[in-house]
Amino acid sequence: MIAVSEDRQRLVRTAARALARAGLVHAYGHCSQRLDEAHFLVCAARPMGLIGRGDAGVVVPVDGPLPEGVLGEVRIHQRIYARRPDVGGICRTQSPQVMALSTLRRTPRPRHGFGAYFAPEVPLWDDPQLIRSAERAEGVAATLGDARAVVMRGNGPVITGRDLIQAVVLSWYLEDAARVELEVLKTGLDGAVLSTGEAAERATEAGRIYERMWEHLAAGDPEAG
Repeated sequence: MIAVSEDRQRLVRTAARALARAGLVHAYGHCSQRLDEAHFLVCAARPMGLIGRGDAGVVVPVDGPLPEGVLGEVRIHQRIYARRPDVGGICRTQSPQVMALSTLRRTPRPRHGFGAYFAPEVPLWDDPQLIRSAERAEGVAATLGDARAVVMRGNGPVITGRDLIQAVVLSWYLEDAARVELEVLKTGLDGAVLSTGEAAERATEAGRIYERMWEHLAAGDPEAG
């Protein structure tokens, strides 16, 4: 088993609690940080808001059986890391607005700034069952493709990032995009959607945009740096 630094363990714990404070997970959900080409670190298998300083994450192989005690849906992380070498962090959330929208077989469209980060679309895995088999996990990863997130109908989203911090921030962005989408649907009108060019320009990384949202989400955490 490879060694994991305390800094990486702390990051995974902080990310888990940040997602919980933001209302994006509850008793269920998990997040992970890639360690190298063959391994990643997933948070402890307990309610993420209750993960404490002593709750170490578990090292999981990208290929191979899940270690004892690791949640079955962590297979999704395995298959995404195997398919996407650009992905360094993954969040499996229970985002309430995304969840509600998914029951309509819809995902957020790029209508405003935060939605721009998921243009041209967020793919939908049109199956409400839990992902507890290698076949279903592969299906979710294939549906994700090159996108930043995939939504499972009635089952919540999976969000990726170049690292775990970015994945946490994009989890918040996705939930806000779903909030806007549901508000637009309430009007009975079909509001504007950002063009390809508008979305590409708006989905900026300038101005410490990810870093500032991470600071906001991690504020007050006992292990935040």
